[in-house]
Amino acid sequence: MGTLLSVNVGLPKDVPWQGRTVRTGAWKTPVSGRRMVRRLNIEGDGQGDLAGHGGEIRAVLVYQLDSYQYWRKRLGRDDLTFGIFGENFTVDGLPDDEVCIGDRYRIGEAEFEVTQPRVTCYRVGMRLGEPTMAALLVAHHRPGFYLRVLTEGHVRAGDEITLTRKGPGELSVADTDALLYLPGRDPAKLRTALDIPALSPGWQQSFRELAAAGQPGEDEPGWPGFRPLRVARIVRETADISSVYLDTADGTPLPAARPGQYLSVRLTAGKAAHEVRSYSLSSAPPAGGYRISVKHEPHGKVSGYIHAGLRPGDLVDVAAPRGTFVLEEGTGPVVLASAGIGATPVLAMLHRLAAARDPRPLWWLHTAHDRTHHAFAAEARALLSRLPDAHEHLYYTADGPRPGEGRVTRGRPTAASLAALGIPPDADAYLCGPTAFMDDLDGILRDLGLRPERIHTERFSALTAINPGVTPTAAVRPHQPSGPPGPGPLVTFARSGVTTPWSPAHASLLELAEACDVPTRWSCRTGVCHTCVTPLVTGDVVYTTPPLELPEPGTVLVCCSTPATEAVLDL
Repeated sequence: MGTLLSVNVGLPKDVPWQGRTVRTGAWKTPVSGRRMVRRLNIEGDGQGDLAGHGGEIRAVLVYQLDSYQYWRKRLGRDDLTFGIFGENFTVDGLPDDEVCIGDRYRIGEAEFEVTQPRVTCYRVGMRLGEPTMAALLVAHHRPGFYLRVLTEGHVRAGDEITLTRKGPGELSVADTDALLYLPGRDPAKLRTALDIPALSPGWQQSFRELAAAGQPGEDEPGWPGFRPLRVARIVRETADISSVYLDTADGTPLPAARPGQYLSVRLTAGKAAHEVRSYSLSSAPPAGGYRISVKHEPHGKVSGYIHAGLRPGDLVDVAAPRGTFVLEEGTGPVVLASAGIGATPVLAMLHRLAAARDPRPLWWLHTAHDRTHHAFAAEARALLSRLPDAHEHLYYTADGPRPGEGRVTRGRPTAASLAALGIPPDADAYLCGPTAFMDDLDGILRDLGLRPERIHTERFSALTAINPGVTPTAAVRPHQPSGPPGPGPLVTFARSGVTTPWSPAHASLLELAEACDVPTRWSCRTGVCHTCVTPLVTGDVVYTTPPLELPEPGTVLVCCSTPATEAVLDL
């Protein structure tokens, strides 16, 4: 069946990379003699990033001699020694187009099960000095694969590899990899993959999302880029929050938005260049219009202009509603939890539920400084009164309950106070507010039994960065890049409030964002994994490295693209 040619191990170490430090275990070297294979890894081995590598499901990485020979010829290199692809087992045999997910093999004293293809990760490119290697492994159908350890035991180079059981579905590693990363995926193979118990939970979740995306659903409403909308009226909600009602100048209705979505607004505040900010829609569309509600932040240039300079009748440039933090259809319980101005997207959800007199049990939880700063209090209470099974609980950090106000608590939500509410574990929770508030509630709700996939969060500012393996450094407020301004079109990172001219000194929009300390999300950096996919509010890009599969319309892979025109990114 095959032969184990080399056992390769290596402990995590810090490696300098592009001015940063990466913690990685990708540097593997062959070892002689017997090595004990345990449930999580091989004796003497370790992984630097357990979010993407290692663990019980990805304990051992396998790569084949045939692929070594292929890449030596393809890359014109004679220095590809065993372990350089980050694998633990270098094997003769077991090609990716024949080995199937769920196959079981005995090697030496140990038994293993195939769980998934290799993760597309930039660190294999680091190790080989080939930045596009992650994309090449997928495009050439030679990813390699991970094993789960079923029976612990010793192995050594020279051990025979014996197939002990064929996996159900007979879906090969190469086909599984292509199903996730390449276009033209076969729906039948997608269904087969979801029926293979051995497939890792992460890949199962990705395939479920692909299957759901292939079903008929609500199309993203709207229009390309920005269009002028008229300020119909402005309503002061509290001393520092105002609602702006928008409609079309000619009275034609605007496309409906899904509850929870946001608008990107482009304004000129004073003599400055255009500024782009995103604000959640705070109600169901009234007669074909929109409402956003804006808090005046201290030293906030745009929010200050909206509060002091914007007038009814003014025209503002607005991009179509977008966003994935939306109220899902269903029949189960719902939790809408917010703090401060974070009430806006969940208030829109409450409007939708109240309009339908939805019978689902609902918990409305809101935290504010005090009654004076509690925006939308009367509006929310009126909406809740239209629902047959609604529960309202308010938290004031600087105020207490009045006589008979059992629904008001002084302080912030705690594990004890939320446990007392009787929120069922099958509820869908939607959280919006400061990061610390959402992180705390997320943890409490998980402890109460809610599954992570049922807890949805919305962050007004830049999203939490995903930079696998990179050693964290102190957070820096997004800023203009160093050096002279570039000669290219303006690029705006809307969530971060940065607009800067493009410079060819940066290889991609991702590198420009990193130069501005805009929090970014990526993994492969070669257009394969789509971790970096970002909504493109307006503008056009060109791909310097063609992605293996184009992203959805209206989005862009920032890791391998540059701006062709002025561009606004939701980043």
